[in-house]
Amino acid sequence: MRVAEKRRTGGLGPESHFKSTALFTGKLRRRGQLRFHPSRPRVMAMYGGSRPRPRYRGGSARGWYSEPERGFNNLPPSGVFQANGRLWRAQRCLGKGSSAAVHEVTSGAARAAVKQFVHDTKSDYGFLTESGVLEDLQGHRNIVTLYGRFSNLSYTNQRCNCILLELLDVSVSELLLHSINRGHSMWMIQHCARDVLSALAFIHHEGYVHADLKPCNILWSAENECFKLIDFGLSFQEGNQDVKYIQTDGYRAPEAELHNILAQMGLESNTECTTAVDIWSLGVILLEMFSGIKLKETIRSPQWKANSSAIIDSIFASKDLVYSAIPVYHLRDVIKSMLHDDPAQRITAECALFNPFFSIPFAPHIEDLVVLPTPVLRLLNVIDDNYLQSDEEYEDVVEDVREECQRFGPVMSLLVPKENPGKGQVFIEFRSAGDCKIAQQMLTGRMFDGKFVVATFYPLCAYKRGYLYHTVVTDT
Repeated sequence: MRVAEKRRTGGLGPESHFKSTALFTGKLRRRGQLRFHPSRPRVMAMYGGSRPRPRYRGGSARGWYSEPERGFNNLPPSGVFQANGRLWRAQRCLGKGSSAAVHEVTSGAARAAVKQFVHDTKSDYGFLTESGVLEDLQGHRNIVTLYGRFSNLSYTNQRCNCILLELLDVSVSELLLHSINRGHSMWMIQHCARDVLSALAFIHHEGYVHADLKPCNILWSAENECFKLIDFGLSFQEGNQDVKYIQTDGYRAPEAELHNILAQMGLESNTECTTAVDIWSLGVILLEMFSGIKLKETIRSPQWKANSSAIIDSIFASKDLVYSAIPVYHLRDVIKSMLHDDPAQRITAECALFNPFFSIPFAPHIEDLVVLPTPVLRLLNVIDDNYLQSDEEYEDVVEDVREECQRFGPVMSLLVPKENPGKGQVFIEFRSAGDCKIAQQMLTGRMFDGKFVVATFYPLCAYKRGYLYHTVVTDT
């Protein structure tokens, strides 16, 4: 059985469909119609509840990652520091590498991430590179926001360099873990590809090469509802490469592979690494998102080197029964254009955005709406026709939904449509995506009137415009 989403467009916005907001306390709870249940439906077991927090790794293998690490739970010495005119408190260590550690920090209601570099020559260079590049690239919605840089006392009471960054959410690396052997929806692939290409077009126009594009360096911003690039520690200006080793194994372009080998041998390379190395990395990432398969060994194989186009064709042929032909062909063509061995033949980020694939209106699958947090929560299996036909029961449900959800944070609006599109679904807009994430975790797995409550997120832009998706269950 497969759960999918069909797009329905209504002419009315959120405020046109509801009286106010409410949920599982009050009258309905007193009637015994709501209770916790230990088990969850399949989609909830996979995606619901608490998920691994995105973590950031410094050093030569930089990036966010989902695997837990031990021994990295120490906080900065005092736990409190001042930056950007505010007092910040370290909450927990998100990850640590050979040259840097990253902590989640808070200042009142504000949340951010601090990347603290080890005090040595190599790390000082990484700090200057990353902070300098980010300062030059600020202002683009698909690039992590730099709040500032400062010095702080390290564990040995030495001065160490730090950068203060926006705190982001789930990484593409984590998303790939959820889609092993299945692949992602066209909506997810299109969303990620468009956001990353937009960032790369801007970066490349400014003369920079990211040089370490990989799934754990692409993160979702719950507040901005887009993917963003992070970790510019290996970045350089095109034509002025001062980094010996670039990119990560599995996402490394052929010319970068040759450059790294020669550098390891102490030889100069006649091949220049250009912005095309980033395009190669993105091509591999998109192919992994489509296939659900890790392609590191495939790309290393003699068969790939002999005829990569045929291997890409075979990967797409295996999905013919799942996706309609035209979107698949467009995606296949854009990926092929990114994976030419000759960097001069690779498509540019700016040109790739004009591929017809990006003009096709896809709708998200329910799995997409569970794993990508937004400020809007959607509840399924809460209201049936009996509640919708009775004004008194309807208002009781709305009142209870608001009362319950306000426990997790301020509720800005609520929508309970009585007619399609979205009939019987409950939409709650919270003030922040953080509050919405807490609500989704707490409400997932509850039972209402003998049915499982399915709690997903929902795109804020679609909610504001009155574009609602109707959940359809179909056999495959």
